[in-house]
Amino acid sequence: MRRIVVFVFIFCFSVGALFAQQINQKDANGLRQGLWKKQYPDSQQLRYQGSFVDNKEVGTFSFYCETCGEQPFCVKEFSPNAPTQVQYYTKNGDLVSKGAMRGKQRIGLWLIFHESSQKVMTREFYVSGKLHGEVTTYYLSGEIIETTTYLNGLKQGKSSYYAPDGVKLKELSYKNDLLDGPAAYYSHTGKLTMKGDYKNGMHHGVWNYYKDGRFLLSETFPKPENKN
Repeated sequence: MRRIVVFVFIFCFSVGALFAQQINQKDANGLRQGLWKKQYPDSQQLRYQGSFVDNKEVGTFSFYCETCGEQPFCVKEFSPNAPTQVQYYTKNGDLVSKGAMRGKQRIGLWLIFHESSQKVMTREFYVSGKLHGEVTTYYLSGEIIETTTYLNGLKQGKSSYYAPDGVKLKELSYKNDLLDGPAAYYSHTGKLTMKGDYKNGMHHGVWNYYKDGRFLLSETFPKPENKN
């Protein structure tokens, strides 16, 4: 009976050691292979876990903050010859955002979600890590808050803002991330309140002001310097 107990103990210890040896292993060429797990210094908290083949990430990788516990803040799905699919989470496990990355740069469509909700708050498009294309932000109801066009990470062209009921509140123009070109502002009922142009982020030329949709007064920019 004692021999059986000893055999079982040795067998279990050997199997456990075998599985332990399969974690964080490198081959004869120094390449990471199989399952890898890393913890934060002087802590039992996982920093990341995932698998390698010839030193390249494959499948699902989970990344953890120092106070995340078992809930990863980021999950990446690696596939050969394809962009990496990425998802970010809160400590409670709520999805914050998701999209694709090539290396460390965001590409294509990214979605950002309202807090504690599966409803989309923002739709963004990236090229080589920079915002490129139309960015749309939504109220929790699904109505549009803002649409803004980006080019290589800078605001470029029209930008429109809306009230929760869909009424347009303002329409602006951008050039190289600065207000530049026609601009118009509206009341919560959709009536024009102010209209003019910007240049290099500043009011420029004639600006007209309105009350209840009717013309009130004009102002010209830049204003003449007071020499007194």
